[in-house]
Parts: sequence; structure tokens; C-alpha cells
Amino acid sequence: MGGIAVWYTECRMPLSIDAPLRELLRELVAIDSVNPTLVPGGAGEERIARHIAAWLEARGFEVELQETGEPGRLNAIGVLRGTGGGRSLMLNGHVDTVGVTGMDDPHGSRIEDGRLYGRGAMDMKGGVAAMLHAAARAAEDRPRGDVIVAAVADEEHSSVGTEAALRAYRADAAIVTEPSALAVTLWHRGFVWVDVEVDGVAAHGSRPQEGVDAIAKMGAILVGIDELGRTLAAGAGHPMLGTGSVHASLIEGGQELSSYPASCRLQLERRTIPGEDAAQVLGEIEAIIARAAEADPALRARAAVTFERKPFEENREADIVVAVADAVREVTGGEPEFASHPAWMDAALISAAGIPVVVVGPAGEGLHGEREWVDLASVQQCSDVVLGAIRRFCG
Repeated sequence: MGGIAVWYTECRMPLSIDAPLRELLRELVAIDSVNPTLVPGGAGEERIARHIAAWLEARGFEVELQETGEPGRLNAIGVLRGTGGGRSLMLNGHVDTVGVTGMDDPHGSRIEDGRLYGRGAMDMKGGVAAMLHAAARAAEDRPRGDVIVAAVADEEHSSVGTEAALRAYRADAAIVTEPSALAVTLWHRGFVWVDVEVDGVAAHGSRPQEGVDAIAKMGAILVGIDELGRTLAAGAGHPMLGTGSVHASLIEGGQELSSYPASCRLQLERRTIPGEDAAQVLGEIEAIIARAAEADPALRARAAVTFERKPFEENREADIVVAVADAVREVTGGEPEFASHPAWMDAALISAAGIPVVVVGPAGEGLHGEREWVDLASVQQCSDVVLGAIRRFCG
């Protein structure tokens, strides 16, 4: 995969999916769990969290409906207590989805040609169903170590769900079942959001001698950002992730057509690779502002970091990586692919908490699109891989 979104493969897929796993997946996709922070009025995660909690409780798990700090935004946490003496493993997957605009039947859970269609089928209720099914099968012959199942809220926006889970639960390792077509995924980029504000002087459009055009003065900064992007692209980069990047995301300013704009605000995103952080990014943007101000002493501008999510990188020799790779080898009959992921995931938060973590999940297409589906056979394979990893890691 190597940083490119390759989500679907025909290779070595089993011919069927266990009926209980198929029905669980259909139930999950049928529940509207659109993230209400992304889409005002979205259903949120409470209903699906309660459904998962009841499902886990019926299978002997210790269950908590965990508050995340936002009303109605619940995590469903289930703990399978081990028999003792083994290592603990967290299984993590988010249950919120993006919006459904343009979709004909977003929660119909239609099955056709071995694919299940619907919002969240691929991202990532297929992976959530797989990890739940694997954990339930592990309960039939309990491992020595604990298995913690964390079905979390809000990954699609601010990840308050995984942050809350990590405040309350610890594990020796973790698996995140985001879609990866069973590739063992150990790397992804991070990102930093920066605000740049330029001050001007408001004046009537007929009195240029009194006005300072904040939008025009932002131009030199935009040119500098474009140059930074080219410099980053020409750099050495990371062996699996390539280089970082930067783009101007949003810009606003001005009052009306007949006035000089008193202010202009730019919001930009800088994608980061391991070794890059918010301090470095802020320094890059401040250097651009300084160069622009040297050429135009009238420029008044400032920058501030508003949000950061760190990149993710896991050691290929970590015990959980070896366990997952061995399980993939057993389930597929082939050598596992070690891959990077094009998007940011909650795996970075788990890693930052000091917990070794691997991403491995099913195959599908239509991520955030109008025609989203997950390959049912790969959901079964993902469940088998997770169960194999539980047996190997937890004992």
C-alpha cells in the first residue's frame, strides 16, 4: 500500500461469512450514527453504543457505557477478563460516521455480490463488527490476558472517544480495525492546523491613501506557503510516508465591496511525518511572515497553532506487530503486506499513550463517498486475524 489508498483486493478471500458476524454488521450499519459535530442534528453515537454494550453484556463481558465529556457521545467498553498471567490487548474502533448526503439508502445494509452497502460499512463498522466477533469467540476459550473492546465516539472529528477510553483503560498493546484490506499498517501522517491573521486599515474605497488592504497583504504569505509546499515535496521524506505537505484551506476577510478590508484570516493545514511537530510548523509559517514583512514593512501579521494530531509510526519488531503478521499469514496463506495509511487515525493517540498498536482491517470502497461498501469475506478474515492475534498475544 505504501501510502496509497488501496482498499480492495480479490486475493485469497474466503467464500462465506459467519451468519452471526454478517447479522451484527447489518445491525450496526442500520443504526444511524452520524457525527453531530460534523453534521448538526446528526444522530450521534448513543444508540449504537447502547446496542454494542448490550451485545457484549450478553456474551459475558464487563460493560461500561463511558461518558466522553460531551452529552450523548458515549463509548461502549467491554472487558473480557483473562484467566491470569497473560498480556492485555485493546481492540479499538470508532462507531461514528460522516454524513449521508447523496446516498439513496444509507442505513439499508443491502447485501449484493458479497458486499454490504451503507454509510459506515467500510469506515468503519465492518472493522468494529470484526473485532466484536473476534472478542466474542475469544470468550468461548478465555485467554490468559484481558481483552478490552473499545467502540468509541467521534473519531471523524476530535477523537474525544478514544481520548476518554485511554484515560480510563490501559493495555499492553492495541489493534485498530480501520479498513486496510488486511495490510498490517504501521505508519500514517499527522497534521497541524495554523491560523494566520493579517491586519489592515478599513477605509472607503475612494480614499486609498487612508486604507491598508489586508487581503492583498496576505498575498505574499500565500506565495510563501506555496513555496514551502514545493520545498517539502522536494525533501528526503520518510521511507513509508514520503514528505510532509502544506495547503491553504480557508480564507476570509473584508467587509463590503466599497471598503478596504481591515483584516484577513487564513487557515492552513500542514501534514507532518515522524520527526515533525507543531513547534517546527509554527516556525516555518513565522519565517514566511518574517520574509514577507522584510519586503513590506507595513505588513502586520501573526500566526498561531490551533490544533495538532501527531503522526504514527510503530516498530515492526513489536510483539503485537509480530502477532498480527503471523495471524494474517495463517488466515490468508500468504505473506502480510506492511503498509502506511493515507489518513490520520486514532492509532496515533494510542501510540502516544505508550501502547504499541497495529492497524488491520477489512477491504472495501467508497470512503466518505455516496456508494460505500465493505467486502463481507474480508470482514470474516479480519475477525479471524484479530482472534489469532488475541491467542498469540494474550496467551
